Amino acid sequence: MIKRCSWVEGKEEIYLRYHDEEWGIAKYDDDILFEMLVLESFQAGLSWITILKKRKSFKTAFDDFNLDKIINYDDDKVRQLLENEKIIRHEGKIRATINNAKVFKVIQKEYGSFSNYIWGFTD
Repeated sequence: MIKRCSWVEGKEEIYLRYHDEEWGIAKYDDDILFEMLVLESFQAGLSWITILKKRKSFKTAFDDFNLDKIINYDDDKVRQLLENEKIIRHEGKIRATINNAKVFKVIQKEYGSFSNYIWGFTD
């Protein structure tokens, strides 16, 4: 039996799965780290359960969190995302995602991976 944190007790199944399978587990894959960066950015000001419920829709809307595609999003794509009722429609967060993708790519080039960069701050 999995020992769960008290903050997840009585929560929905999607939250339990997130706790049991993802929360607190170190991530080293750049694709997963970028996905979490995007989702965490959209979560600002909202509950995490809201993001978890929309996660699949975010993945579809943002081309499976493909950096190379997101870097090239233009105003037409931003408008398309703003019309997508299945995601959080916040222009600032959408534009931040595009900018974050560009910066993420620069960091990958400089450090070999985003994982190398971020884990470089730990022992």
